[in-house]
Amino acid sequence: MPLLDALNWKWENATAGAVAGFSTVAILHPLDVVRTRFQVNDGRLANLPSYKNTGHAIYTIARTEGIRGLYAGFFPAVFGSSVSWGLYFFLYARAKSRYSKGSDGPLSAGYHLISAAEAGSLVCLFTNPIWLVKTRLQLQPSLHQNRSYSGFYDAIRTILKEEGWHAFFRGAAPGLILVSHGAIQFTIYEELRKLAIHFKRNKRTENSDGDILNSFDFATIGATSKIAAMMLTYPYQVIRARLQQRPNCDGTPKYLDSWHVMRETARYVVAIIYLRKFFLIETLAS
Repeated sequence: MPLLDALNWKWENATAGAVAGFSTVAILHPLDVVRTRFQVNDGRLANLPSYKNTGHAIYTIARTEGIRGLYAGFFPAVFGSSVSWGLYFFLYARAKSRYSKGSDGPLSAGYHLISAAEAGSLVCLFTNPIWLVKTRLQLQPSLHQNRSYSGFYDAIRTILKEEGWHAFFRGAAPGLILVSHGAIQFTIYEELRKLAIHFKRNKRTENSDGDILNSFDFATIGATSKIAAMMLTYPYQVIRARLQQRPNCDGTPKYLDSWHVMRETARYVVAIIYLRKFFLIETLAS
């Protein structure tokens, strides 16, 4: 019976994760479309429209492409998010059960991190093809001369025919690095919590951590750690999105690997800074 209860608990977590993933994507998908287009638009010969900000992007997409444009890639996004969260919670629970070795005692923080990293890595590899298709469908209005994908299944068939099965794993390397997001957030959260407790103990006499930190403190610490983790890992999201773009008309990818993305991006940023300084000097001289 305990084994049956454990299996039911794992599947309940998987189902809850899948439902949460579906609800999140259904509500926030237009913002995901905008984010993807911002991430791949490097400012050069643009195969995507230029947007001033998020509001302008949403307005422009809705005006030129309609609601369909705001929900481009919606099916793979919903499917991928539901599978990802459901599979993540299931694998996470399995990993924790395996590391606990039948013990009823709580796992240490280290084993929680290992379990999360293990589950996240497996989910990343399993779902990377779905995210690649989603990214390409979100970029469909770009000025590619390739035949547009008619949908999720057509994209899969076309990618297999034109690029081979290995193309589905483009961007997997930065995706695996993004698994560290949870570990970074957890570490920052714990350090901030310790600092907050130490700071408040100097002013109060309570010995209980629960009495020292209130709900607002925990919410602030949680939000700060989340933002910090996002800031540290966001560049890898940009790298992954640029790697997952559809190849050029001649079949060559725009970026070869993660290092190529970073080199080209850095080179372009340096060139822009140099040109701005040059034009500023010329303007002042004249």
